[in-house]
Amino acid sequence: MSVAATETDLAQRVLELVGAGIEAEVTVERHALSLTRFANSYIHQNVADETTSVRLRLHADGRTATTSTTVLDGLDDLVRRTVDAMRLAPADPTWPGLAPPAPLTSTGNLDEETAAASPDERAARVRAFVDQARGLDAAGYCRTSTTRVVYANSAGQHLSAARTSAAMDGIVRTPTSDGLARLAAVRLADIDGAVLGARAAAKARAGADPVELPPGRYEVVLEPAAVADVLQFLAMYGFNARMVLDRQSFLQVGEAQFDPAVTLVEDASQPDATAIPFDVEGTPRKRVVLVDGGLSAAVVHDRRTAARAGGGAESTGHAIPGGASFGAIASSLRLLPAEGPAPVEVDGPAADSSVLALVAGVERGLLVTDNHYTRVLDPRTLVVTGLTRNGVWLIEDGVITTPVRNFRFTQSYAQALGPGAVLGVGTRAVEQPGPWAESGFVAPALRLASWNYTGGASG
Repeated sequence: MSVAATETDLAQRVLELVGAGIEAEVTVERHALSLTRFANSYIHQNVADETTSVRLRLHADGRTATTSTTVLDGLDDLVRRTVDAMRLAPADPTWPGLAPPAPLTSTGNLDEETAAASPDERAARVRAFVDQARGLDAAGYCRTSTTRVVYANSAGQHLSAARTSAAMDGIVRTPTSDGLARLAAVRLADIDGAVLGARAAAKARAGADPVELPPGRYEVVLEPAAVADVLQFLAMYGFNARMVLDRQSFLQVGEAQFDPAVTLVEDASQPDATAIPFDVEGTPRKRVVLVDGGLSAAVVHDRRTAARAGGGAESTGHAIPGGASFGAIASSLRLLPAEGPAPVEVDGPAADSSVLALVAGVERGLLVTDNHYTRVLDPRTLVVTGLTRNGVWLIEDGVITTPVRNFRFTQSYAQALGPGAVLGVGTRAVEQPGPWAESGFVAPALRLASWNYTGGASG
């Protein structure tokens, strides 16, 4: 489906208002979000919001300024304010110029039924989730969103794309435990509330009355929700070209820094990708193999970092708003799963049969559902601290045995995926709801040789 002409008209009008002699780029984004939230096992909020924003960046006489607005009848004022800000801005010696004309290979993954989804369709999934709790308290959300974006600049680049995203994230609770299930997808039709509710309820019941274990290093099986957190920090601090150029990343391109079982690919062109297929600078997103069988192979660039890196480096289409100070971010990062049979649902706390297969190889370790409240302590070594959440169990002789109280951990994510550290990869990779732009990370479960738990969750 083509992007509505009104977004294109807005972009062209802003460029015309800027006039000659100034490098200009404008992004018009129309974002519609519909959200159904539930708590205490009933829907307590259903909201819908649609916003159109205009972002303008100008450069002239060595100075750059960026502004944005949602006031569409004040575009003259937007241009005037941006020009004034540009004249007062400090010098911008790293200005890389505007993106030249380049075609898109994809216009985004948009599902018409998801774009038109009704509150009743989201409520039906909530009902199915709650029914599976069978009397336990359930809480969470089901959401759908549609984003349409037009980019145009004074160098002749003009792009448009649209995408949809659907997600469900819910917990089921006993007096002493929580169970989690979450999933994101391009299509709402791919979100099954009953499956997710049954999974969360099984975790909650299996996690009741947890015991406390001593801190220390444990072999772990991380389910996809926890692995997605690891991918988020790799995207922000590992494969970010600015971090690498500033020597704030552990990454050394060309070195075998990961286990051979690890292949990481940034790819917004996949049919299940929920990202817009170009960035805020108007560069089409490229497929980038970041880790190839354990070998650190590449980073993602915006136009500034590509110019700084030299040697023929080009933007990979991963600029973000404000990226001049932070760098480029992989938005569709996926850890490739292992080959094997398609997983099926199972009884007990494991997410599926793929997770159980990883558990079967563990002599003594932990099954971890989710990492929570994670914060980076040292970007250079990617040491992160955080908490486990929504279900942890002791594994003994390949069997899930005892629910365990939450831990605090302090762990280098890079080290956890290092050579010899990955003992198994699940056979199903699923998208988890993402932390920004509603674009998530695609992750299988992982069996890791060691994870450093430093104390109880309240410690």
